[in-house]
Amino acid sequence: MTKEKMEPEGRVARRQRRNREALIRAASGVMSEKGIDAATMLEIAERADVGAGTVYNYFKSKDALAVAVLEKMMHDLALRIEATTDAFEDPAEVYAFGIRTVLETATSDMRWKQMLYRSEVISDALFRCMGPFAIRDMRRAADAGRFQIPDAELVWKLTSHAIFGISLAITSGEAPSDSMDQIIERLLCMTGIGAEAARELSMRPRPALSPERKR
Repeated sequence: MTKEKMEPEGRVARRQRRNREALIRAASGVMSEKGIDAATMLEIAERADVGAGTVYNYFKSKDALAVAVLEKMMHDLALRIEATTDAFEDPAEVYAFGIRTVLETATSDMRWKQMLYRSEVISDALFRCMGPFAIRDMRRAADAGRFQIPDAELVWKLTSHAIFGISLAITSGEAPSDSMDQIIERLLCMTGIGAEAARELSMRPRPALSPERKR
């Protein structure tokens, strides 16, 4: 049994956790409605029902809060992908579904799109928040003989940066939005699966993404 399990959460720690979670929820709502630039820390604090100065005890700036919002979204999206693909028989299809879903979200959700100009920060967040899921899925596909990956962590690091670079190109109009299938094929080729197999994976019918959990 770990020390964390042995020792119950204290009242102060519980209040701090709840305040932080409330601020992230409030910021997510405000930023979805108004955008990151128009959102104010005062408005976020009021919606979270905390003091105006309290927000700075948890986040040094609005950008830091926006990153926290995105990290929470990334983790939640990873769980939704996991729930959707749980019944997939082909582990390679699980990974393919995941990277397509991430790319589509990054180019359509306002909160993701507005952070793309900080791609070095966001790609690192993607690597950390969704990496455990993606790396696990790649290794399962490699164990099944579908992928040829000597270093799944390195492949995901490269893929994380590629996804946000491509997303920025699409949202800025430098790359056509209808090139998604071709992009997914190229990203899948990084797993060593081969162009023909990557094309077949990218063209498979996909189920609807599991709905977002209500809080």
